[in-house]
Amino acid sequence: MDSHNLIKDLTMAFGVSGFEDDVLKTAEKYVPQGYGTSRDSLLNYYIQKENTQNLPTIMIDAHSDEIGLMVHAIKPDGTLVFTTLGGWVPAALYAQKMIVKNLSGELISGVVVAVMPHFGGNADTKPTIENMTLDIGASSKQEVIEKYKIKPGCPIMPYSEFEQRGDIMIAKAFDCRIGCAAVMEVLDRVKDKQLNVNPVGVFTAQEEVGIRGAKVAVNHIKPQIAICFEGAPADDTLVPAHMVQTSLGKGPMLRHIDGGMITNPRYLRWALDLAEAKNIPVQESVRTKGSTNGAVVSVSHEGIPTIVIACPVRYAHSHNSIASMTDYKNAVNLAVEVVLALNAEIIAKF
Repeated sequence: MDSHNLIKDLTMAFGVSGFEDDVLKTAEKYVPQGYGTSRDSLLNYYIQKENTQNLPTIMIDAHSDEIGLMVHAIKPDGTLVFTTLGGWVPAALYAQKMIVKNLSGELISGVVVAVMPHFGGNADTKPTIENMTLDIGASSKQEVIEKYKIKPGCPIMPYSEFEQRGDIMIAKAFDCRIGCAAVMEVLDRVKDKQLNVNPVGVFTAQEEVGIRGAKVAVNHIKPQIAICFEGAPADDTLVPAHMVQTSLGKGPMLRHIDGGMITNPRYLRWALDLAEAKNIPVQESVRTKGSTNGAVVSVSHEGIPTIVIACPVRYAHSHNSIASMTDYKNAVNLAVEVVLALNAEIIAKF
């Protein structure tokens, strides 16, 4: 499977929370041979074989949505008032290019209005979401509706281009399209193996607005164990050296805790020992904030042992983030080894 094109195509797809349709259409091109697909009304996307051997099911998850905006209202001057889908720092939006999907499915570009120096903008200017608008070049509300076919409820995506320079990738939405790509590659690599678990891949919807898709997906699949892929915020350019826990280029990050989950310590230790045995570099972290689909999956049903395998992503939740292809490959390698090694007896010990 071509990792570059897989990650690029998934990353560049339009897929803000609740509007993941284009991501699923893109994913269809990469489904490994032998797997069937389905989706539910929330736009969770399932990739699986028939489990004819009554094997334990392992959920291999990544969320398909990205942070974005939604048209809230249209001002008389033709600029668009918006609300957020997911967590934005206001400064990351100021003067940035955005893409609106109109009622016909066309993509219309615009720029977030910013007060420049000519009109009093300066170093003390502090933009807020509430006072921002999006300018698509229209001059009236009527023009927005009639010419551009944009009304309240239309979704808005950050504009970005995909770039790969050696090991480094720069683009939007690595949180968590890089995880979606990993799901596909893991399923591809284990498709012809003799397994003691039944792998089911899931692209979950609406993670960025409250981990909503995972709540539905975990009830649909009813797994006995899970891996959640993530594009985790890298901190190596932001905190003192002694506090760095997620660096670019040092392998996938496995967390002991975050704002929504204490990772099953027995499953985590087993996975870390497996990584060491297979010479796969990994990082361990203790997160005091943030959450993943693991927060929902791990406490579903009677409790589901769950680990998060995260690719470090610098500047997540912005128009342009940075990730490492080597980290991605090692995340896939570790997940493959987990799937190959698991069986019902091992799962029962967690």
